Amino acid sequence: MVRPTSYNKETKETIEGQFEKREIPVPELNNGEVLVEVAGCGVCHTDLGYFYDGVPTVSASPLTLGHEIAGTVVAGDAGWIGKEVLIPAVMPCRRCILCKTGRGNRCLAQKMPGNSLGSYGGFSSHIPVPSIDLCEVKDRGDVPLAYLAVVADAATTPFQAAKRGDLQPGDNVVVVGIAGGVGQYMGQIAKALEAKTVVGIDLNEEKLKRALKYGADFVINSSDKDPRTVTKEFKDLCKSNGLPGFGWKIFEVTGAKGGQEIALNLVGFVSKLIIIGFSLAKVEYAFGRLMAFNAEVLGTWGCLPEHYPVVLDMVLNGKINIEAFVQTRSMGTIVDTFDEAHKRPPDKRIVLTPDF
Repeated sequence: MVRPTSYNKETKETIEGQFEKREIPVPELNNGEVLVEVAGCGVCHTDLGYFYDGVPTVSASPLTLGHEIAGTVVAGDAGWIGKEVLIPAVMPCRRCILCKTGRGNRCLAQKMPGNSLGSYGGFSSHIPVPSIDLCEVKDRGDVPLAYLAVVADAATTPFQAAKRGDLQPGDNVVVVGIAGGVGQYMGQIAKALEAKTVVGIDLNEEKLKRALKYGADFVINSSDKDPRTVTKEFKDLCKSNGLPGFGWKIFEVTGAKGGQEIALNLVGFVSKLIIIGFSLAKVEYAFGRLMAFNAEVLGTWGCLPEHYPVVLDMVLNGKINIEAFVQTRSMGTIVDTFDEAHKRPPDKRIVLTPDF
């Protein structure tokens, strides 16, 4: 049996956000599919958006949430059985024109656990998925397999964003939201890809201090400051440290209106803004500035499965630290965990481990 913690929209509305636990049969596996026993699944801001904020899902509720998954293959293709794996958060069809032209991370027919797979998501004991997209975990040393769940989204999404922004050695980078669940990896990945300078912007002073140990060269606390004030601080920082006032690559990770307003205000001459965080909020911006600055604003989504081994290698070789940013909890705490994470972003990414 697959034992998921299932999100039901009607249940949520009638009993104050409770999940329901239920058992469903293990599906018959098709050719090219495997069954993965879940070791851990991260609680992502996207999951909270589905549950609390009305962000639409491909499959209607009830469905099992969770898309940041690590586990062990226990059935299906004999060549995969027994292997530890990461399940990509987005799995392209590999047949459409987007897939064939290198844009498969936004394949319109992609499969996403906890979204388009209906009853099958990461907050469960097992999940059936295509084997072609799996990333095998080898030689993980003493890093718990459950910890590596964060690679399946929080660490790979910034890598795809870096690719989207054409991040090159020697680039200067701003990460708006560097203290968050994805932002902390964006800063580390920028440095791992040899960015010259990384400036982190966020609200929490303690987390900003932590960011200075993991990727950031400078930080700006944006708490209680409007975008113009933050931009002035940024320009002053550049002047006092001999940094250029143009050509910055800005990664907006918060998925919040305030963060997006700051990021847009930072756009300057020949700069590039890459939007990673999702928000339903509307932000006003004078797009004529992009013409005047010869600047760009780009969106990015998920990560191509073929990039996963590269990011996993960065983690296992110590170029990206995940252990300082991960905590595990029993999946039985999912109701309280969601409530807590929704009210206040956790200090460390929460990975839920099955206790069924």
